[in-house]
Amino acid sequence: MQIFSTQTDLVSFLNPFYDKKSTIGFVPTMGALHKGHLSLLETALQNNEIVVISIFVNPTQFNNHEDLKKYPRTLEEDVKKIKSISEEIIIYAPTVDDIYKGKTISQHFNFDGLENQMEGKFRMGHFDGVGTIVKQLFEIIKPTNAYFGEKDFQQLQIVKKLVSKYKIPVKIIGCPIFREPNGLAMSSRNERLSSTERKEASIIFKTITHAKKLFKSKSAKEVTNWVKNEFSKYPKFELEYFEIADEEKLLPCIRKNKSKNYRAFIAVFVNNIRLIDTISLK
Repeated sequence: MQIFSTQTDLVSFLNPFYDKKSTIGFVPTMGALHKGHLSLLETALQNNEIVVISIFVNPTQFNNHEDLKKYPRTLEEDVKKIKSISEEIIIYAPTVDDIYKGKTISQHFNFDGLENQMEGKFRMGHFDGVGTIVKQLFEIIKPTNAYFGEKDFQQLQIVKKLVSKYKIPVKIIGCPIFREPNGLAMSSRNERLSSTERKEASIIFKTITHAKKLFKSKSAKEVTNWVKNEFSKYPKFELEYFEIADEEKLLPCIRKNKSKNYRAFIAVFVNNIRLIDTISLK
């Protein structure tokens, strides 16, 4: 298994594959890998000649220093999990300096307003950080296809916008959310939950699943009020936001439009650990 910590060594290794015009699948991650990440790798392996995974906790997309500090870093375990899928997968695990060259700052992006909704309202500068690292990784690796989980649906739409605006020659592929047996969306942050919190966090998926049913006959405002009322019953859980928005522009649903596809987005804190989820309302 090839593991690289510098972009110079990685690009040197990849050069022969560029020369042969091999298809390169890419899975960007921040590590603490779970089954959702591994499913992205499996999909990439099925559809590309070689696969690269990056493991990098990107500091510029954290607006909360404590969250960055506590984010799980489990490279040794991650490597074992990747090996269980295939020893042919190439790992890029750079340092902050290798990526940012001593200037750990974000580029500013205009994503046509996608960045101002949901996560953008509550995590200032977050999508500038996401855009900065994803653009740089695409420029380093030059993948044919890149794979992202739909749990971060807003991020997925923003990456598609990034590729379109900057004319980056990569196909962005969204993959289904992987869930724990109780419905909780798999996330690296789940590792910070206690066993009790992890069990009780099933309320997030149960709530948005019921919200989907309600949306068939009720307005977005009525559904939102119902969700807020539900979370008021669970003092351990602090609802940061619940939003029903159209999938294309991510604008809040004021009045239903049959020509649009809507999606519910939610962010919840439990013991200062932030969990997000989403569900299509089709």
